[in-house]
Amino acid sequence: MHTILVTGAAGFIGAHLSQRLTGQGLKVVGLDNLNDYYDPQLKIDRLEALAAGDNFVHENLDLSSREDMEELFKKYSFDAVVNLAAQAGVRYSLINPHSYVDTNLVGFVNILEGCRHSGVKHLVYASSSSVYGANTNMPFSVHDNVDHPVSLYAASKKANELMAHTYSHLYNLPTTGLRFFTVYGPWGRPDMALFMFTKAMLAGEPINVFNHGKMERDFTYIDDIVEGVCRVIFKVPEADPEWSGLVPDPATSYCPYRVYNIGNNNKEQLLRYIEVLEDCLGVKAQKKLLDMQPGDVPATFADVDDLVRDLDYRPGTTLEFGVARFVDWYKDYFNLNT
Repeated sequence: MHTILVTGAAGFIGAHLSQRLTGQGLKVVGLDNLNDYYDPQLKIDRLEALAAGDNFVHENLDLSSREDMEELFKKYSFDAVVNLAAQAGVRYSLINPHSYVDTNLVGFVNILEGCRHSGVKHLVYASSSSVYGANTNMPFSVHDNVDHPVSLYAASKKANELMAHTYSHLYNLPTTGLRFFTVYGPWGRPDMALFMFTKAMLAGEPINVFNHGKMERDFTYIDDIVEGVCRVIFKVPEADPEWSGLVPDPATSYCPYRVYNIGNNNKEQLLRYIEVLEDCLGVKAQKKLLDMQPGDVPATFADVDDLVRDLDYRPGTTLEFGVARFVDWYKDYFNLNT
């Protein structure tokens, strides 16, 4: 592996991953169209930090443009592709469903076709814990059926897994899907809870707490996600000789296909998350307790046994450490330390 395409490179996870890969001496081509789903300035600032190195090139392209993606794969010779570009957000999918089709489905087909025609050795792509949908058997296992999504975002991520399997089957393209669980940390997205809570609490404004605080999440620190992704890139999947069509395992296959959870393997109450943030900020939150939102789920909890077995890796950053690092970054980024 010498040259890696990272899509969504100006995004939260993409920027952290690109920084890690270039630091290891790998060349990273970072695709991002810098859209305005949230303030593009944050994406630009992430890219500026990356551009300081010699091993990073930014391509300002839209994943859904078939012509542009065909040219991209002709221009470079990628050893591996990490697809992190997506229209994110469960709640936004209720407002603008078409953007999820354009990026998460059309864009993903363009990635698959590019990999197929250019001899890419491994496609790694972001799935999501949201695919577990109506499942209630905890912790969530990659070996369980996930055919009952509760948001279009979740359905699009499940579709990515199915599309990837098709290309692994038809063209022997090695693919690995990663179901991320509630990622947080420095340079995080402004539409996610930790960022919104911090901004509101420092402004003396109330925070919206859904399901009356009875939410549980497997909060996973960004460095743990990046470590998991890096290990997966170099672990090219092979056919599972024990796979059987009589009892089909959703996480493996007779072709080079795998799915893993990357989570902290520890569900925490949302109210505990808020308590840790209060301690870090030295500010008490004014909580506005609200009903559950459509498309949301009450709890997530990752079974990471496969990750441990195949990659010898178990995420383990504590909430206290991770939230403190985010608060340090937030105050520094917005010049609040003076």
